[in-house]
Amino acid sequence: MNELRWLNETEMRAWTGLLETYDLLQRLVDTQLREEGGVTQVQYEILTRISEGPDERRRMTELASLMVCSRSGLTYQVAQLEKAGLLRRQTDPADERGVLAVLTEAGRQVLDRAAPGHLKVVREGLIDQLTPEQVTQLAHIMDTTRDHLRGLVQLPPPRPAKGHATR
Repeated sequence: MNELRWLNETEMRAWTGLLETYDLLQRLVDTQLREEGGVTQVQYEILTRISEGPDERRRMTELASLMVCSRSGLTYQVAQLEKAGLLRRQTDPADERGVLAVLTEAGRQVLDRAAPGHLKVVREGLIDQLTPEQVTQLAHIMDTTRDHLRGLVQLPPPRPAKGHATR
């Protein structure tokens, strides 16, 4: 049988510190984005991920994988953003079975308006509190744990476009 390994004091501090830090940063980020962009943190992330795609568009399946959410959850958020005029959906010309989420000019304006305040919150709340060495360590820690967790969590794989190789 596997022996239950309780967290020691340092491990418990790391775990609860991660949870509390995430919750506090999330609250600050969400407040700033609602006030300056009129969007939630999840909606801002969707718009950002689309803006980083080729020609400011992403396949919905790829977006769901990047966002670590279900297709139905993503569809709901995308519908809200589409109603607000911040993105539009269109059939993928390379594969008519696929749907693309495309950033609109209004969506670009939300990103441009909210990004400076978002950057300020992230810098003041986290990055500027650490030394450059600590930021590098944190980046390595997050890479390691994210890669491990992506191997454990069942995420929908992006469907390749018809006739295109996957990355």
